[in-house]
Amino acid sequence: MLKKIFNTLLLIPLTLVIVALAVANRHDVRLVLDPISPDTPLYALNAPFFVFLFGALLLGVLLGGIGMWLGQHKWRRAAQQRSREAREWRREAERLGREVTDTAQTYKSQDALPAP
Repeated sequence: MLKKIFNTLLLIPLTLVIVALAVANRHDVRLVLDPISPDTPLYALNAPFFVFLFGALLLGVLLGGIGMWLGQHKWRRAAQQRSREAREWRREAERLGREVTDTAQTYKSQDALPAP
């Protein structure tokens, strides 16, 4: 419940800021992708300015996420190795537990131990 309230209190102001930014920057802008001839470009894109702002923000988030994911490769590999070792140790413990149980049942099935 507290998480839902916190998300609501965070998302409402963030949404208002995004809408205000989009309304304030709705005039068309020309993005020229041809550095050789900027007057008559081969590649140009006309769009509202907020499209470029949000596109740059989205691109930054994606590149940052990819960079973080690639940077954490060694930690993911170490966690995978530790998980594999834990599974092996668990199997070994279960095998030893079965051996102890089998040994105990063997001794219980015998009437008595021989005298020394």
